[in-house]
Amino acid sequence: MWRRPWLNLGAVICLALALLALATGSPLAARGDAGFVARIDLNGPIGPAAAEYVDAAMRQADADGATAIVLQMDTPGGLAESMRRIVSAVLASRLPVLGYVAPAGARAASAGTYILYACPIAAMAPATHLGAATPVSLGGGTPLPIGGTPPASSKSSGSPESGGPAPDAESRKVLNDAIAYIRSLAQLHGRNAAWAEQAVRGAATLTASEAASQRVVDFVAADVDALLAQADGRTVKLGDRSVVLKLRGLAVHDYPPDWRARFLGIITNPTVAYLLLLAGIYGLILEAFHPGTYLPGVTGGICLLVGLYALQLLPVNYAGLALMALGIGLLLAEAFVPTAGVVGIGGVIAFVIGSIMLFHRGVPGYEVNVGVIAGLAFCAVALLAMLLRLVSRARRARPFLGDEPMLQAGGELLQAVSAGGESWALIGGERWRVHCEVALPAGTRVRVTARHGLLLHVTPSQANKGELS
Repeated sequence: MWRRPWLNLGAVICLALALLALATGSPLAARGDAGFVARIDLNGPIGPAAAEYVDAAMRQADADGATAIVLQMDTPGGLAESMRRIVSAVLASRLPVLGYVAPAGARAASAGTYILYACPIAAMAPATHLGAATPVSLGGGTPLPIGGTPPASSKSSGSPESGGPAPDAESRKVLNDAIAYIRSLAQLHGRNAAWAEQAVRGAATLTASEAASQRVVDFVAADVDALLAQADGRTVKLGDRSVVLKLRGLAVHDYPPDWRARFLGIITNPTVAYLLLLAGIYGLILEAFHPGTYLPGVTGGICLLVGLYALQLLPVNYAGLALMALGIGLLLAEAFVPTAGVVGIGGVIAFVIGSIMLFHRGVPGYEVNVGVIAGLAFCAVALLAMLLRLVSRARRARPFLGDEPMLQAGGELLQAVSAGGESWALIGGERWRVHCEVALPAGTRVRVTARHGLLLHVTPSQANKGELS
């Protein structure tokens, strides 16, 4: 028996070492394994988790001695700050980065177009497309996200030619900044800067073959082996030096996201962050109503802190967050303030509107699932209806405590009582000392008329009047 604690301790140490190795070790490639190409998959919306993953994977590939990096993309777009971090990592990389839109059916839309333009080599698989890089501002002001699908025409609805209102100065600043940014990337690698401007100004798009014919990308490759074969022998510029690529026949090692990147990817999902926030708030509320249970308070505190951490990484509309808090507060107030549901209904409306406003819906992948909002709103309405029904029943129910329910009670004499005397009766399943002004035999049904401490005043009930007469 004395060995078991040591065995348990050894198992815990082994598990900790395994997790440490998983967190710090290289995904697949061994340190010092030269002559390989690192492949990094950038799939889904571009956000803080994706930016951290790409940056860390590129650093690890460089440390492992990779010859080049293939940044394989399939993204609808994402946040401008995360996109710029990835572009900065590509431009600062000591290894040549081959941007590759794949597999067939993939896209490098919006923010993905900027990243592809930043790569020294840009290629696409057949049946892929890129473009639609018009920036979308949060609330028409701050240029946080890049995404959405504006009209394909270069004359937007806000242009004077279209008859709509002219764009304000802030919108023009955001648009011109995005145009200058992508043109600088195009000029860095000698690509089509005019089309890049159209992708930003008019949300233009191109297929793989069209992009290759218009010098937007370097070539079309069916797979990674074809990509390396066609890139072999090309000269690319890395900073102030030129490098001749020798990639034909090299092995490809995948660099998947580590545990931290996966964790950030989960919690920065807007729907998950939204649910974490609600779980934290309701957990703390339950702990406040039932102090000493600990589990709701501990769980709610953890969920709330994780949810707030995710919110500060995402483009949050704080007016929506305030409306959600107001809605929850009104729903709680309905339990204490008799308003016949007026406050509760207002709380549900504020909660739903705030949930819809919480994240910017123009950015692909950064919006709360409408079904989740509808489900929570339905639960809130059902809870409110149940609360109102319970309140209504409580108001109609007969009282069970105090003098009032006692005055309505009836019972049976256990002993005969003389006129103006006292005796004992069974009332409400309990023995009570009773006083009666008239003489009554044992077994007579009586009704309570008054109470003085532990003495009840009774009279014959209606059922005995016929017998007594």
